[in-house]
Amino acid sequence: PASSGPTNFTKILEKVGHFSFFIRLLKATTVRDQIERQLNDTNSGVTVFAPTDNAFSGLSSGTLNTLSDPQKELLIQFHVLSSYIPPTRFQTLRNPLRTNAGTNSRYEYPLNVTSSGNSVNISTGITNTSVSSIVYSDGQLAVYQVDKVLLPWSIFGAKPPAMAPAPAPLKPIKQNSTAVADGDDSTDDDDHNKLNASAAVSLMGMQHVVFLFGASMVLAIFSL
Repeated sequence: PASSGPTNFTKILEKVGHFSFFIRLLKATTVRDQIERQLNDTNSGVTVFAPTDNAFSGLSSGTLNTLSDPQKELLIQFHVLSSYIPPTRFQTLRNPLRTNAGTNSRYEYPLNVTSSGNSVNISTGITNTSVSSIVYSDGQLAVYQVDKVLLPWSIFGAKPPAMAPAPAPLKPIKQNSTAVADGDDSTDDDDHNKLNASAAVSLMGMQHVVFLFGASMVLAIFSL
């Protein structure tokens, strides 16, 4: 049950035990102060998925040492929801949940929680685990034990594929300098003149043939 004074989140974890590493990270970042401020200054409550010491021991060697201080803060914030969620509400949650780490889009900080019977499963796209026990619940603060550290995609996942560059604009076709400009009909005129000349030559040839044929006929008649 909640005490009459301000809720001391870290003391609750200390009394339970086996959360030493998580507590150390809470104190090394500003997340502990954020949680206690939310508990004491708001009415929405807080839900925390607390990894055990064994969960941190199960990480690959040097995993946390490669993180910057801001990344460590985001990692711990990823385990915190800014509202009180009792076990009965897990069946009606709308995924992905938004954690204190920020945006819950696909390549950022998505957290999916599903419930089936008494089992509550958690997936981040990298980590798949389940709630192993209810550490604490008082109507304002809910603390659930998880046996794996919840690794957010933004820090530990592959980066989204880069968008393909836009195609280069097509270059206009350069016209040949010897090509006839639009509206210039000089070529058509030349072709027309050549056609007329050819027809005139053909007509003159026909006239010569007719004249010679006529003369031949006259000579034939007088020779009779």
